[in-house]
Amino acid sequence: MAKAVGGLDLPHLQALGLGNIAAIEGIPPVSFPTASYGKLKEISKGKDSITGHWELAGISIDYDFSYFPHGFPEKMMKSFLKHTKCKGFLGNKPASGTEIIQQLGEEHLKTGFPIVYTSADSVFQIAAHEDVIPLQRLYEICLITRQKVIAAPYLVGRVIARPFLGSKGYFIRTTNRHDYALDPTDITVLDLLYEKKIPTIGIGKINDLFNRRGIQIQDPTKSNIDGCNKTLKYASKVSNSFIFTNLVDFDVYYGHRNDPAGFAKALKEFDTFLPSLIEKMDETDRLLISADHGNDPTTPGTDHSREYVPLLFYRKNKFGKDLGTRGTFSDAGKTVAEFFKIKNSLKGKSFLDE
Repeated sequence: MAKAVGGLDLPHLQALGLGNIAAIEGIPPVSFPTASYGKLKEISKGKDSITGHWELAGISIDYDFSYFPHGFPEKMMKSFLKHTKCKGFLGNKPASGTEIIQQLGEEHLKTGFPIVYTSADSVFQIAAHEDVIPLQRLYEICLITRQKVIAAPYLVGRVIARPFLGSKGYFIRTTNRHDYALDPTDITVLDLLYEKKIPTIGIGKINDLFNRRGIQIQDPTKSNIDGCNKTLKYASKVSNSFIFTNLVDFDVYYGHRNDPAGFAKALKEFDTFLPSLIEKMDETDRLLISADHGNDPTTPGTDHSREYVPLLFYRKNKFGKDLGTRGTFSDAGKTVAEFFKIKNSLKGKSFLDE
C-alpha cells in the first residue's frame, strides 16, 4: 500500500516504532521508539474477523469456517424458504452490500423478497428495505437462519441483518444492522475479565464477533472516527478496565474495495488521533495496537490476506524494545490477562514485562 501511494506519512505511528517492524516506504525506523514493536503470527486456520479476534483474545481455531464464492447451496436456500416462510429470495451470490441493494433494490420493492448475499468472509447476509420487511421481521428471519437453516457440514461465522432505505438509485444502508454470531469455542480473556468483575468495554463490532459474551458495555460505531472518539471517551472516564476497539473502515471500505489511497487516508486520520489518546494515559495504562488479519488493497481480488499483523505496545515514559515475531495472535490476550493479574490457561506467551 505504501508503495502504491508513493509512501505513507504517519509520524505518530512512526514514533511508536511502526517502521521498525518492517520496511515501509515513507516510515523509516527510529532509533528510540516510544513503544515496543513486533509482529504476530496467526496459527488458526482461517483469516477472517472472527478467527482473528478469537485468537487475539487467547484461543486458536483448528478449523476454518465455510465460505461461499459461488453463493449458498440449493439445499440451504430451500431450507431458508421453508423455515423463514419467505416466498422467495433475490441474489444468492458474493457481492458488495452497497452495490447489491442498488442492483436488486427495485426488484425487492416489487416482490418483497429479501436479498441474500455473502462476501469474502464467512457470512450469510440478508438485506431488506425497512418499509418492505420491518426490522423485527428481518431480525426474526436472521435468527431463524442462524438457528435452523445453517446446518452441518457448513459452519458460518455470522448471519447479518442489512436493512436499508431509499428509492431506486438512492438506496442507502441504515445503522440498524444486527449480527448473529457463534459463541467463542473456548474461554477468552474477555470471559476471564468479566468473571473477575473487571469492566470490559467492546467498541465497534467487537460485540458481534464475540456474540456479546464477556462484554459488560457494548458500544457499536458508525465509522473509524466514531470508534476513536468513543475509545477516547471511555479512556477519559474509566479505570481498571479493558477497552477493546475495532476500527472497521480499514477493512470494509478500503481493503475489500482495493482502495490503497483511501486506506492511506484512513491511516492518516488514525495517526492524527493517536496523540489525544496517548495524552489521556498515565504510567498505569497500556496501549496495544494490532489487527485481526491482513487486507492488502493492492492485491487481486477482495479477500482478506493471510499475513503477520503489526504489534505496538505502548507504556508512558518508557522506550520500546523489539518484541520479535510472536508465535500466535494470542500473545495479545495473554498479555492483557497478565496485566490484570489473572491466572489463566489462554494460548500464547505474555510480553508484558519483556
